[in-house]
Amino acid sequence: MDLKVIREEIDKIDNEMVRLFQERMKRTLEVAAFKIENGKAVYDKEREDAKLDAVADLVADPFTKQAVRELFFQIMTISRKKQYTLVDDQTVDCGGFVPMEEMAAGMKKVACFGERGSYTEEAMDTYFSNQVEAVYKSTFQGVIEALENGEVEYGVLPIENSSTGSISDIYDLLVKSNTAIIGEQEVKVDQALIGMAGTDLSKVTKVYSHEQGILQCKTFLSRYPNMKCITFDSTSASVKKIAEEKDATQVAIGSVRAAKVYGLEVLQEKINGQSNNTTRFIVVTNKRVYNPKGKKVSLCFEVQHESGSLYQILSHFAYNHLNLTQIESRPIENKKWEYRFFVEFDGNILDAGVQNALRGIRQEASAVYLFGCFAAK
Repeated sequence: MDLKVIREEIDKIDNEMVRLFQERMKRTLEVAAFKIENGKAVYDKEREDAKLDAVADLVADPFTKQAVRELFFQIMTISRKKQYTLVDDQTVDCGGFVPMEEMAAGMKKVACFGERGSYTEEAMDTYFSNQVEAVYKSTFQGVIEALENGEVEYGVLPIENSSTGSISDIYDLLVKSNTAIIGEQEVKVDQALIGMAGTDLSKVTKVYSHEQGILQCKTFLSRYPNMKCITFDSTSASVKKIAEEKDATQVAIGSVRAAKVYGLEVLQEKINGQSNNTTRFIVVTNKRVYNPKGKKVSLCFEVQHESGSLYQILSHFAYNHLNLTQIESRPIENKKWEYRFFVEFDGNILDAGVQNALRGIRQEASAVYLFGCFAAK
């Protein structure tokens, strides 16, 4: 057959497929209306799996059999997403979160990771406009515990660095805690090598810093094989250690701010590998509240350990035109090679698209944890 003729035949088939698809969508919406009216869930996994098996059994060729399964999987996924929009759009589900009140003026009691002079302290001071009574904690867990026991109103924690990526420990803590993210603050991080005045770098044997500080400066450190890298609680705690021990064979990686706080000398500035090195910090509270003016939503979900399950959840963001700004995976306790997924995306929890995505995710995921709706300040 002539190529033009073949294409004309394909066009006819495509037109008929579109007509049939529209007819199918009408029927599925009727089914959805019945389910909603009778309090039944839109997603019926058992029915969909049985349907996929049935259509695949209509063909014998292995390749076509798999192709038919994929085709109908997509058709049912699209139908289901449309069905979620039939839910009363006046019903807003914020997962138990309530809108937070405008933050009152005056001093705030805030738990800050690290010691005085840390980048977290800088993020805290910037976000709260220096109106803080700071409580310093040497661990991420300590910040969360201070929130949960009512010692402080807010906490500030680092969550992501532009050079080295996410700080995974924070995600694990968020799942286990009853806290909410209400804000974020970015801080430009220019790591410095800090030590006693007159320190001779050729005689330095140890360099202390938080794991992130060491990773951010690995190119610089590779030029000094005589320096053994030792991870410490935080960059600021490392600087404090050098000041307390007064040992010229030891140095720390930290902020110029910390060097000033502890009266040490900046031996070399801007030693991180990337000039735009930036850390993002989150502001958390012990109340289940969201920022009504928030422009970003953070949540975590778990899915069945089977083919297509992650795609099925992620498709809700694409269908509702939600831009994912971050996705991370972390192992689930006592489930070998199974993971929970942490995502952030642009939008407000009250947006129709966000609400529709959340409806679908809640029905189709094994577990969902909402961390908050927040905005940068």
